[in-house]
Amino acid sequence: MENKKQIKVRTFAELASEGKTAEYLFWVGSAGSFDDRAKKITRDFVKILESANVDYAVLGEEEIDSGDSARRAGNEFLYQMQALQNIEILNSYEIKKIVTCDPHDYNTILNEYKAFDGDYEVIHHTEFIQQLIDNNKLSVNDKEFNNTTITYHDPCYLGRGNNIYEAPRNVLKKTNCNLVEMERNKSRALCCGAGGAQMFKEPEKGEMEVFELRTMDALKVNPKIIITACPFCMTMLTDGVKLKEKEDDITVLDIAELIVKANQL
Repeated sequence: MENKKQIKVRTFAELASEGKTAEYLFWVGSAGSFDDRAKKITRDFVKILESANVDYAVLGEEEIDSGDSARRAGNEFLYQMQALQNIEILNSYEIKKIVTCDPHDYNTILNEYKAFDGDYEVIHHTEFIQQLIDNNKLSVNDKEFNNTTITYHDPCYLGRGNNIYEAPRNVLKKTNCNLVEMERNKSRALCCGAGGAQMFKEPEKGEMEVFELRTMDALKVNPKIIITACPFCMTMLTDGVKLKEKEDDITVLDIAELIVKANQL
């Protein structure tokens, strides 16, 4: 078995103890830290950061939930507590640039922390990967997925929430795949069903769940791979593919995972 290189990710606390810092904070998020499926996305994005020699660090145990789910569920008090605690930590390390794989955290930290004087440059990992490619810091092998039929699902907080549509598609095109759009895409894309803290509630009786509808949208274009860029969407679409008994035919991947597989990192 091939031995994979062990990657040691530094924390800002460790760097500070040595009188150092990092250019970027990789905000892992609750899903990327605790959900087994999302942890794989976290690991693969770290491989990309390492491959491109990005100067980054994480908060480690000092990072708490961004507060997105608490606010969407109506618990404004908990949200504000979480936001203020995070802002205090971020400012203590004088962090200015943040990159994250989670559109929910991206939206919250970029747009909502400003109300509490938390003003940061926040970059979603699809944008960041495109920047690395454009700046010749990351190349993409265009042989591994050459002509593979792939469809891309737009996460709500990335697309309609923040108008990020082209970056993920530009990255996918670098793989030379056969990128096929669902009928409902970009600003008309259907939600996966997880946003607004819906991920944590029981299904409503007598109604088809949103994730099933969205999965059906994807199946109509006969993809080999469904790509998304959100850990919540990953959970919902994976469940949808299993519900439709297509898990042997269709793979659901995050865009970072596809790049890692293409480059065999």
